[in-house]
Amino acid sequence: MTDSATKPRNIHGTALLIGEHGVLITGPSGFGKTTLALALIDHCRTRGVFSRLVGDDQLFATAHGGRLVCRAPPTIAGLCEVHGIGPRPLAFEPAAVVDLVVRLVEPADMARLQDEAAETIGGCRLPRIEVVRQNVTAALPMLMARLSIRPFS
Repeated sequence: MTDSATKPRNIHGTALLIGEHGVLITGPSGFGKTTLALALIDHCRTRGVFSRLVGDDQLFATAHGGRLVCRAPPTIAGLCEVHGIGPRPLAFEPAAVVDLVVRLVEPADMARLQDEAAETIGGCRLPRIEVVRQNVTAALPMLMARLSIRPFS
């Protein structure tokens, strides 16, 4: 019997697990992927929702049965790069199935109201939302609403 997995693809992004949802944050360097991930982890934990980093900055992404699975490369597993300080250890999950892609964009590229959008990564079609780069205050309510996490549950 053959495995339906594809060869791992190295992608630039940060992945985390929030409750049962795998979230992949993408965007150019310096757009705030790690900052948003850390804020989401903290925000969820204060509300009693499980949240943990999967991988920061570089990820191995593999399609398994039509689902995208992300994991950190072994050399950086359990490390999170803190801006201005460098890599620091952080509790992590070894892998997550991605349910949502969060693309960080410039303010001028952000629509006030977003239509349903999707993105294909590694042959897997995934729902996507866009949030303004380096704006955790605006991103948190959007993501909590999208993931049905308090106060939106």
